[in-house]
Amino acid sequence: MPDDDRSHLYKLEPILRRWPAVTRPEGHVHFRTKLLWTTGVILTYFILSNIIVWGLAPQTVDIFAQFRAILAGEAGSIIHLGIGPIVTGGIILQLFQGAGIFDLDLQDPEDKQIYQGTQKILVFLSIWITGVPQVFGFLEPSAELMAWVGTGWAQTIIALQIGVGGYLIFIMDEVISKWGIGSGVSLFIVAGVSQGVFTGLFSWLPSISGQPLSPIQNPPGGLFPKIVYILNEMSLAEVVHAGGYEQIAFVGTNSLVSFLSTIVVFVVVVWAESTRIELPLSHARVRGARGRYPIRLMYTNVLPLIFVQALLANVNLIGILLWSGPLADLPFVGNQHWVGSYPFIEAGDAAGGSETQAYSGIAYYLGPIEGLASWLIPLVAPELAQQVTQVMLFRSNMQIVMHVVVYSTVTIVGCVIFSIFWAETASMGPSDVARKIQQSGMQLPGFRRDTRILERVLERYIPTIIIISGFVLGALSVFAGLFGTIGMATGSGLLLTIGILSRTYEQIAKEQMMEMHPMMRSLFGQG
Repeated sequence: MPDDDRSHLYKLEPILRRWPAVTRPEGHVHFRTKLLWTTGVILTYFILSNIIVWGLAPQTVDIFAQFRAILAGEAGSIIHLGIGPIVTGGIILQLFQGAGIFDLDLQDPEDKQIYQGTQKILVFLSIWITGVPQVFGFLEPSAELMAWVGTGWAQTIIALQIGVGGYLIFIMDEVISKWGIGSGVSLFIVAGVSQGVFTGLFSWLPSISGQPLSPIQNPPGGLFPKIVYILNEMSLAEVVHAGGYEQIAFVGTNSLVSFLSTIVVFVVVVWAESTRIELPLSHARVRGARGRYPIRLMYTNVLPLIFVQALLANVNLIGILLWSGPLADLPFVGNQHWVGSYPFIEAGDAAGGSETQAYSGIAYYLGPIEGLASWLIPLVAPELAQQVTQVMLFRSNMQIVMHVVVYSTVTIVGCVIFSIFWAETASMGPSDVARKIQQSGMQLPGFRRDTRILERVLERYIPTIIIISGFVLGALSVFAGLFGTIGMATGSGLLLTIGILSRTYEQIAKEQMMEMHPMMRSLFGQG
């Protein structure tokens, strides 16, 4: 391609050539080696999640508290940022590529290399763009550290620690992508959500930390301990008439309704993952050799939902920074209720809800729905909502309904849009799939061995499946959010975890198949 016709991103080529990167393996990596690398990275992730940022004050605000299940980082640890910068960089790149601004042909190896290299730079910038405002706004240094080195240097030390942690997450994701099984981003989400679900079922710690246990206002956080504690502390009449039954069945992220919703989501996702259209294939040279190419209902996997949730998390971050952070003094948008208000941050008391949950404005309408207690109970039983949350409710019924409608619409439409972008970026379109099948030596029985014929057949299914896949993904996430899920997993987190585990299991089976039948690697594009 002439230099004049190339994308402007090629100007970054000298930087990308010197940018540190994980070396791609030469040839096939054996399954045992991939499993070893994957296990090692996951163990490293758990270790890093327990390394607390040195010099951080205990009374800090976690801006991403509502999105921890998606961002897969542990608040206050050196991986505080989690996968947020990786996903943010991917969103920016996909939006610009989808709009045709970068003018890159992702089928061209050189263009694809530039695309991936640019993503590394965007991730590196996102680490500091999202990390530094948090340090200088909400991640307060300890008094001892500020007395020793001064406030400015103390904030710099904390920023460097979470910056290094954010880049380590990116490197670990790259290691798994090249040397392991699946995606590091996805496996980190699974690790965090699984831990949250276990805690949501069995934790005896109070729902509101730092306050004594109380059957109605502050029961144990785990579902099963909460049931045992309420039944022991309250009589049957009190359970029925004094809020005990409502607390067990409806209130909080760990309620019976959330438990049943978790089971429903699990069953539906497993069904959706197994639903597919199978395209019959035959080998062009080996007589009698036949196979099928599956086109799944969940065709684009769960990554579009990760992109949508990360985008909403960034909206919440900007809202907090504009409300009481470094951007609060900006004219027209700083400290404005229509952008987003966060009264719990000012009061320093998160009783009854997350202190990082917007209470009004755009950030509220785009904020996640956290079970029945965030919409249905305030609508039908406001007295009960105030009793069990100890929070005065000032939102009107119209505001609550609008929150449900706006969030649901944005999530579903966003999943559809990002599904389309992701299919293009990940080479999952009809032309790309037809080329892969052709290169593997397979063809449609009864048709000439021609990529154009195969592409026309695939165009009947794949574009429609991509849209349906995004819609189903968004609708399941909304359903899980409306009825709640166990633990701090959130509906999106649980949905992602189930889908990721299903795909990881199939990825492991595929790796084992390629070990036994090396000729299958060409079909999977790993020859």
